[in-house]
Amino acid sequence: MSERAQATPATTIPGQREFVRGLGLLDSTMIVVGSMIGSGIFIVSADITRLVGSPGGLLAVWIVTGILTITAALSYGELAAMMPKAGGQYVYLREAYSPMWGFLYGWTLFLVIQTGTIAAVGVAFARFLGLLIPGISPNLWIVQPINITSGYAVSLSVQQLVGVLSILFLTVLNTRGLRLGKLIQNVSGHTSGSFAPLYHQVFVPPGCRLTLILGVAGFMKVNSYHHQAIKLPQKASGLTVSAYSLDDGIIEALESPGHRWVVGIQWHPERIDEIYPYFQNLFKGLIQAAQQTHSVAEST
Repeated sequence: MSERAQATPATTIPGQREFVRGLGLLDSTMIVVGSMIGSGIFIVSADITRLVGSPGGLLAVWIVTGILTITAALSYGELAAMMPKAGGQYVYLREAYSPMWGFLYGWTLFLVIQTGTIAAVGVAFARFLGLLIPGISPNLWIVQPINITSGYAVSLSVQQLVGVLSILFLTVLNTRGLRLGKLIQNVSGHTSGSFAPLYHQVFVPPGCRLTLILGVAGFMKVNSYHHQAIKLPQKASGLTVSAYSLDDGIIEALESPGHRWVVGIQWHPERIDEIYPYFQNLFKGLIQAAQQTHSVAEST
């Protein structure tokens, strides 16, 4: 059995406005992976190679920057543990120095840091997409270059338009809410032919019907995704919660106290190569309940 995991519920003081804490372990991991391994890695490595002039120099630079990145990640991990609030760097600067520095960082991130990063990623996406689709060319003009000065001109190529449209498309999706935004971020790892198991901890309380079926209670590891789920028990009218995730508090199993065998779970017990054997008791219990119901129907 895996070690117990603890989850700290997100609490909000009445009347106090807070950021939405809606990202789970998978969502946060995919954001980090997407920011570290993206189109920028091809552009940056090419520039480094041109500057250092050798493959060994490139590897040395990557090793040094990798060490610096790990150091920064560990520092952020400590800060997140000390200040478990939504807001990231804004919160750390606000608490460490003053609200003014957090405020300035927030606007700098919005106007310069994140804006430039998004633009670079859009350019890289359009450039490498042009390698697959020749029609997306930097030399195919929609608006011919208009010279502003001797060294600067304004233009619009098909490749630039694709980069702009990709940014607008993702921006519109993210304005629709956090749930859709994180779904788009995670969707590359959830395609139908490459279902990779995702494990996390759930808690099944003693005494519920699910415990009686499984034969065990307490903390256990399951395989499921949280793209569509409920978190508030009052939304499950007439049902009781029989399992919930320790990562984000999402309800993982429901059952009906008014029926003899009505149990719903969110993980995948049919993938027996990924989970514990006692989850097979769900199928055995369902078959036994069906047989008993059939026997009662025949005897009446």
